[in-house]
Amino acid sequence: MSANSLFASAAALRARRLAQGRRMDRLFRLATVLFAWGVLLVLGAIIVVLLVQAWPAFSRFGFGFFTSTAWNPVTENYGAASSILGTLVTAFIAIALAVPISFGIALFLTELSPRWLRRPIGIAVELLAGIPSIIYGIWGLFIFAPWFADNVQWRISDTLGNLPAIGPLFQGPPIGLGWLVAGLVLTIMIIPFIAAVMRDVFDVVPTTLKESAYAMGSTRWEVMRHIVLPYTSVGVIGGIMLGLGRALGETMAVTFVVGNAHDIHASLFMPGNTIASTIANEFTEATTVPHRSALIALGLILFIITFVVLALAKFLLLQVERGQGQKA
Repeated sequence: MSANSLFASAAALRARRLAQGRRMDRLFRLATVLFAWGVLLVLGAIIVVLLVQAWPAFSRFGFGFFTSTAWNPVTENYGAASSILGTLVTAFIAIALAVPISFGIALFLTELSPRWLRRPIGIAVELLAGIPSIIYGIWGLFIFAPWFADNVQWRISDTLGNLPAIGPLFQGPPIGLGWLVAGLVLTIMIIPFIAAVMRDVFDVVPTTLKESAYAMGSTRWEVMRHIVLPYTSVGVIGGIMLGLGRALGETMAVTFVVGNAHDIHASLFMPGNTIASTIANEFTEATTVPHRSALIALGLILFIITFVVLALAKFLLLQVERGQGQKA
């Protein structure tokens, strides 16, 4: 075979491979576009179905559905106020307690812990994040709630219950079920999530940055405050939002310990409910259209709350990234 024919064969083979590569690129691009649009289509379909199914409740009760505390399947009178308030209160308690504890765990694992101890504690944190929520609920109902009522709740009531302004929040019988206990169980549930994310983002900080700060005489806290946190702020906020999203939508664990009462009390010790717990408790018993529509309306409200929270988190992340870009 002559040199020209060999060159022509090699050129033809190269052309076929290039054409095959372009076809694979087009197929890959088409597949990723379909996947991306599929997410939006599924999201849109969920919203449409929830709106259609919830419309009978909205049309019957109007804006009063959001402000009423009534929930009576016998008289077909429903309101979402107690469920909305319970969801927000328990999630606020959980995130307010979980963030500083998770920060301390992540700081210990990345900066203070001896090397031989980091791995077992890190694995334990990851294992806790994988435990099903119903396990936390059973533990909360049979172990934590009775212990909290017998040993902690009455002490809090005696010390804080008589204080002005915040006293009514801690008054009531020590029954162990209510918004506070539900918030504490949620705290225990979301700590592994937030701590694991914080630990991972703290680990990506270049060692040279921290060593430079230590060389200038900075303490560990100053290194965390002025080097690690600014470098990882986006990841830290993302981890907190993941924990908050789980706290807002948690169902089984909260259902076990929240008390499941459609009432609003000033005290965190009194039984209450959340949107997720109400749906879990009553959906199988909802045989009438108003009852079922009211529960689906609660689901739509939870969807909107979660969407708004995550949208605000995304906006906050964009502001942080923009601020870091301006500093750079």
